[in-house]
Amino acid sequence: MTEFSQVLRGRRMVRNYADTPVPREVLERIVKVVHRAPSAGFSQGHRIVVVTDPVKRAELAAVAEPWYLERGFHPWISQAPVQLVIGIREASYHERYTEADKVEGGEEIPWPVPFWWFDSGALFALLQLAVANEGLASGFYSPAIPEELTTLSTIAGLPDDVALAGVLTVGYPADDPAVPTAKLAARRKPIDELVSWL
Repeated sequence: MTEFSQVLRGRRMVRNYADTPVPREVLERIVKVVHRAPSAGFSQGHRIVVVTDPVKRAELAAVAEPWYLERGFHPWISQAPVQLVIGIREASYHERYTEADKVEGGEEIPWPVPFWWFDSGALFALLQLAVANEGLASGFYSPAIPEELTTLSTIAGLPDDVALAGVLTVGYPADDPAVPTAKLAARRKPIDELVSWL
Protein backbone atom coordinates (compact mmCIF):
# COMPACT_ATOMS: atom_id res chain seq x y z
CA MET A 1 0.00 0.00 0.00
CA THR A 2 1.13 3.53 -0.78
CA GLU A 3 0.80 6.50 1.57
CA PHE A 4 -2.31 8.54 0.72
CA SER A 5 -0.31 11.72 0.01
CA GLN A 6 1.77 9.78 -2.54
CA VAL A 7 -1.37 8.37 -4.13
CA LEU A 8 -2.77 11.89 -4.49
CA ARG A 9 0.45 13.09 -6.13
CA GLY A 10 0.20 10.18 -8.55
CA ARG A 11 -3.36 11.05 -9.56
CA ARG A 12 -3.19 12.76 -12.91
CA MET A 13 -4.57 12.40 -16.41
CA VAL A 14 -2.26 10.86 -18.99
CA ARG A 15 -2.43 10.68 -22.76
CA ASN A 16 0.24 8.03 -23.44
CA TYR A 17 0.50 4.42 -22.27
CA ALA A 18 3.20 1.75 -22.35
CA ASP A 19 2.46 -1.43 -24.28
CA THR A 20 2.21 -3.54 -21.11
CA PRO A 21 -0.85 -5.56 -20.07
CA VAL A 22 -2.39 -4.96 -16.63
CA PRO A 23 -2.76 -8.19 -14.59
CA ARG A 24 -6.32 -9.33 -13.87
CA GLU A 25 -5.72 -9.37 -10.10
CA VAL A 26 -4.67 -5.70 -10.20
CA LEU A 27 -7.85 -4.75 -12.05
CA GLU A 28 -9.93 -6.72 -9.56
CA ARG A 29 -8.44 -4.70 -6.70
CA ILE A 30 -9.15 -1.46 -8.54
CA VAL A 31 -12.81 -2.13 -9.35
CA LYS A 32 -13.55 -3.31 -5.81
CA VAL A 33 -13.72 0.36 -4.82
CA VAL A 34 -17.26 0.27 -6.22
CA HIS A 35 -18.26 -1.20 -2.85
CA ARG A 36 -16.83 1.89 -1.11
CA ALA A 37 -18.16 4.50 -3.53
CA PRO A 38 -20.83 6.86 -2.18
CA SER A 39 -24.38 6.17 -3.31
CA ALA A 40 -27.20 8.21 -1.79
CA GLY A 41 -29.24 6.08 0.57
CA PHE A 42 -27.01 3.14 -0.37
CA SER A 43 -28.88 3.02 -3.69
CA GLN A 44 -25.98 1.15 -5.32
CA GLY A 45 -26.66 2.42 -8.82
CA HIS A 46 -23.03 2.19 -9.94
CA ARG A 47 -22.07 -0.09 -12.83
CA ILE A 48 -18.56 -0.74 -14.23
CA VAL A 49 -17.65 -2.66 -17.38
CA VAL A 50 -13.98 -3.72 -17.51
CA VAL A 51 -12.90 -3.81 -21.16
CA THR A 52 -9.64 -5.63 -21.91
CA ASP A 53 -10.65 -7.42 -25.10
CA PRO A 54 -8.59 -5.86 -27.95
CA VAL A 55 -11.51 -5.84 -30.39
CA LYS A 56 -13.89 -4.13 -27.96
CA ARG A 57 -11.20 -1.63 -26.92
CA ALA A 58 -10.63 -0.75 -30.58
CA GLU A 59 -14.38 -0.31 -31.12
CA LEU A 60 -14.63 2.08 -28.17
CA ALA A 61 -11.58 4.02 -29.32
CA ALA A 62 -12.93 4.32 -32.87
CA VAL A 63 -15.87 6.31 -31.52
CA ALA A 64 -14.03 8.83 -29.34
CA GLU A 65 -10.41 8.96 -30.45
CA PRO A 66 -10.73 10.83 -33.79
CA TRP A 67 -11.49 14.08 -31.91
CA TYR A 68 -8.14 13.81 -30.09
CA LEU A 69 -6.15 12.71 -33.15
CA GLU A 70 -7.41 15.73 -35.08
CA ARG A 71 -5.91 17.91 -32.33
CA GLY A 72 -2.50 16.28 -32.40
CA PHE A 73 -2.76 13.90 -29.44
CA HIS A 74 -1.24 10.44 -29.35
CA PRO A 75 -3.75 7.61 -29.99
CA TRP A 76 -4.02 7.23 -26.22
CA ILE A 77 -7.48 5.67 -26.10
CA SER A 78 -6.66 2.77 -28.41
CA GLN A 79 -3.25 2.53 -26.76
CA ALA A 80 -4.64 1.96 -23.24
CA PRO A 81 -4.71 -1.75 -22.33
CA VAL A 82 -7.82 -1.29 -20.19
CA GLN A 83 -10.94 0.83 -20.45
CA LEU A 84 -13.31 1.06 -17.48
CA VAL A 85 -16.77 2.04 -18.66
CA ILE A 86 -18.54 3.88 -15.83
CA GLY A 87 -22.31 3.68 -15.82
CA ILE A 88 -25.03 4.83 -13.46
CA ARG A 89 -28.54 3.46 -13.04
CA GLU A 90 -30.82 6.35 -12.05
CA ALA A 91 -33.73 3.99 -11.37
CA SER A 92 -31.81 2.48 -8.43
CA TYR A 93 -32.05 5.86 -6.68
CA HIS A 94 -35.78 6.25 -7.31
CA GLU A 95 -36.40 2.68 -6.15
CA ARG A 96 -34.48 3.29 -2.93
CA TYR A 97 -36.09 6.66 -2.22
CA THR A 98 -39.62 5.31 -2.56
CA GLU A 99 -38.99 2.82 0.25
CA ALA A 100 -40.72 3.45 3.56
CA ASP A 101 -37.66 4.80 5.40
CA LYS A 102 -36.87 7.35 2.68
CA VAL A 103 -40.16 8.88 1.57
CA GLU A 104 -41.11 12.31 2.90
CA GLY A 105 -44.81 12.99 3.32
CA GLY A 106 -45.50 9.82 1.40
CA GLU A 107 -43.50 10.98 -1.63
CA GLU A 108 -40.01 10.66 -3.04
CA ILE A 109 -37.70 13.61 -2.35
CA PRO A 110 -37.58 16.23 -5.16
CA TRP A 111 -33.85 15.66 -5.95
CA PRO A 112 -32.59 19.26 -6.25
CA VAL A 113 -29.24 17.67 -7.14
CA PRO A 114 -29.31 14.48 -9.26
CA PHE A 115 -27.21 12.42 -6.89
CA TRP A 116 -26.74 9.57 -9.39
CA TRP A 117 -24.46 11.91 -11.35
CA PHE A 118 -22.83 13.28 -8.21
CA ASP A 119 -22.11 9.72 -7.06
CA SER A 120 -20.75 8.63 -10.43
CA GLY A 121 -18.21 11.47 -10.16
CA ALA A 122 -17.26 10.20 -6.70
CA LEU A 123 -16.77 6.69 -8.11
CA PHE A 124 -14.59 8.12 -10.87
CA ALA A 125 -12.35 9.84 -8.29
CA LEU A 126 -12.03 6.65 -6.23
CA LEU A 127 -11.17 4.62 -9.32
CA GLN A 128 -8.46 7.13 -10.24
CA LEU A 129 -6.96 6.90 -6.74
CA ALA A 130 -7.11 3.10 -6.82
CA VAL A 131 -5.36 3.17 -10.21
CA ALA A 132 -2.63 5.47 -8.86
CA ASN A 133 -2.27 3.25 -5.78
CA GLU A 134 -1.35 0.37 -8.11
CA GLY A 135 1.34 2.43 -9.85
CA LEU A 136 -0.81 2.85 -12.95
CA ALA A 137 -2.05 5.91 -14.81
CA SER A 138 -5.46 6.89 -16.11
CA GLY A 139 -7.21 9.17 -18.55
CA PHE A 140 -10.87 9.98 -19.09
CA TYR A 141 -13.14 10.54 -22.04
CA SER A 142 -16.86 11.08 -22.50
CA PRO A 143 -18.06 12.44 -25.85
CA ALA A 144 -20.41 15.42 -25.84
CA ILE A 145 -22.39 14.06 -28.79
CA PRO A 146 -25.41 11.99 -27.62
CA GLU A 147 -25.12 9.57 -30.54
CA GLU A 148 -21.53 8.76 -29.59
CA LEU A 149 -22.53 8.15 -25.96
CA THR A 150 -25.22 5.75 -27.19
CA THR A 151 -22.72 3.95 -29.42
CA LEU A 152 -20.22 3.57 -26.55
CA SER A 153 -22.99 2.23 -24.30
CA THR A 154 -23.97 -0.32 -26.93
CA ILE A 155 -20.38 -1.49 -27.46
CA ALA A 156 -19.91 -1.86 -23.70
CA GLY A 157 -23.15 -3.80 -23.37
CA LEU A 158 -24.74 -1.40 -20.88
CA PRO A 159 -28.44 -2.12 -20.28
CA ASP A 160 -30.95 0.47 -21.49
CA ASP A 161 -31.55 1.70 -17.93
CA VAL A 162 -27.85 2.42 -17.27
CA ALA A 163 -26.46 5.76 -18.49
CA LEU A 164 -22.84 6.14 -19.52
CA ALA A 165 -20.95 8.64 -17.35
CA GLY A 166 -17.65 8.19 -19.17
CA VAL A 167 -14.71 5.89 -19.74
CA LEU A 168 -11.54 5.70 -17.65
CA THR A 169 -8.50 4.49 -19.59
CA VAL A 170 -5.97 2.57 -17.49
CA GLY A 171 -2.43 1.39 -18.05
CA TYR A 172 1.23 1.84 -17.25
CA PRO A 173 2.28 5.40 -18.12
CA ALA A 174 4.68 6.22 -20.92
CA ASP A 175 6.47 9.53 -21.35
CA ASP A 176 4.14 12.06 -22.89
CA PRO A 177 5.96 14.97 -24.54
CA ALA A 178 2.63 16.72 -25.14
CA VAL A 179 2.07 17.36 -21.43
CA PRO A 180 3.59 20.72 -20.38
CA THR A 181 4.01 19.87 -16.66
CA ALA A 182 5.65 23.18 -15.69
CA LYS A 183 3.00 25.17 -17.55
CA LEU A 184 0.21 23.31 -15.77
CA ALA A 185 1.84 23.88 -12.38
CA ALA A 186 2.11 27.60 -13.12
CA ARG A 187 -1.63 27.73 -13.81
CA ARG A 188 -2.53 26.22 -10.43
CA LYS A 189 -4.73 28.64 -8.50
CA PRO A 190 -3.72 29.55 -4.94
CA ILE A 191 -5.43 27.50 -2.24
CA ASP A 192 -7.11 30.62 -0.81
CA GLU A 193 -8.93 31.12 -4.08
CA LEU A 194 -10.33 27.58 -3.97
CA VAL A 195 -10.98 27.12 -0.25
CA SER A 196 -12.67 29.52 2.15
CA TRP A 197 -13.10 29.30 5.93
CA LEU A 198 -15.97 30.56 8.11
